[in-house]
Amino acid sequence: MDRTEHDPRTAETLAAVERFNEAFNRQDVEGVMAAMTGDCVFENTSPFPDGTRFEGQAAVRGFWERFFQNSPTATFDAEDVFATGDRCTVRWIYRKTKDGQPWHIRGVDVFLVRDGKVAEKHSYVKG
Repeated sequence: MDRTEHDPRTAETLAAVERFNEAFNRQDVEGVMAAMTGDCVFENTSPFPDGTRFEGQAAVRGFWERFFQNSPTATFDAEDVFATGDRCTVRWIYRKTKDGQPWHIRGVDVFLVRDGKVAEKHSYVKG
């Protein structure tokens, strides 16, 4: 039995994160932003040690536009996804071409979902 059948909030959280991740892998800025709340927060993995915090649609959109422009081969492969209520954690591999060679890094995103959209995305990497 699918446990999300008994917890609609968790099912909504998983669906919201899946929409976000699918748009990311299409490098679809409009889709990514449509999957996020108006007052969204994104915390990037760099610079070390705390990353940069972006708040609101305009700032987060600007980040994704630059990111996709600078990383046209980027993909995000979820290795493991866990959600309960309005929280979701995704363990991932981020892959791209760097200096003409395949490159990857592994990490975790911690999401907060509100009203069926990503309200917060906090990213962390190994290394």
